[in-house]
Amino acid sequence: MKDRLESKINKEEFGDGESRNFENLQKGIKFYNDGNRVEALKEFFSVYKLINDDEAKFDVLEKTELFYYLGLCYTKLGQYEEALTFLEQVVTTSTDILRIYQCRITLAYIYVLTKRVKMAEFELNRLRSAGLESPLLYNTLAYAAWLQKKHKTAIELYEKSLEIDTNNATAMNSMGYILSDTGIDIMKGLRLCRKAVDIRPHNAAYLDSLGWAYYKSGDVKEGRTWLRRALDLAPGEAEIQKHFRIITGEQL
Repeated sequence: MKDRLESKINKEEFGDGESRNFENLQKGIKFYNDGNRVEALKEFFSVYKLINDDEAKFDVLEKTELFYYLGLCYTKLGQYEEALTFLEQVVTTSTDILRIYQCRITLAYIYVLTKRVKMAEFELNRLRSAGLESPLLYNTLAYAAWLQKKHKTAIELYEKSLEIDTNNATAMNSMGYILSDTGIDIMKGLRLCRKAVDIRPHNAAYLDSLGWAYYKSGDVKEGRTWLRRALDLAPGEAEIQKHFRIITGEQL
């Protein structure tokens, strides 16, 4: 998901007498784009309260835009059930194809994180059948397949992502991890993990995958080196801790 999603509305679309609502909404959007989700949520709720007090004063465009940003805020804050409530309303009321695409991708992302994999696949396949393909779509579909242990399907989907974007580090890292972890093609997996780390050298998850791929290839020393770097960057990550313990036998 992109962190900076610009509003497509302007003040005139709100009509006369609604400038205060517009200003609060725009203030919230600025907080959101600056990464201050908590303050953004406060501004959005000041408008949401007005809708509850007198819904007739607000048109569909206003409510859709507000619900969209409320959904994004809740997603970023990890409050997924609240996010779903608002994003689903945007999908059913918006006429903006791009906005609907963004919401369906976000819905699928939440469904994957909350282990509602079939629902994630439903949302993503609807987009795919409409021709709205992207690396993000294929990466999310692939992750859903991986959660169901459909490793070959996941690999095929990551390959489709790389056909669209040959430098997509997420697809490289994830496919490399699966190839190495399952033993399908350990050396290819190692090469992909290396390329992902070359693109994003300070990503702890990528460093973890590379260390694990080295371990799976039989190079325990190199695996330990990369996993140590991953652990230094993200000492609280359970998966990195698990891999480090397996390789070193050390208790953290």
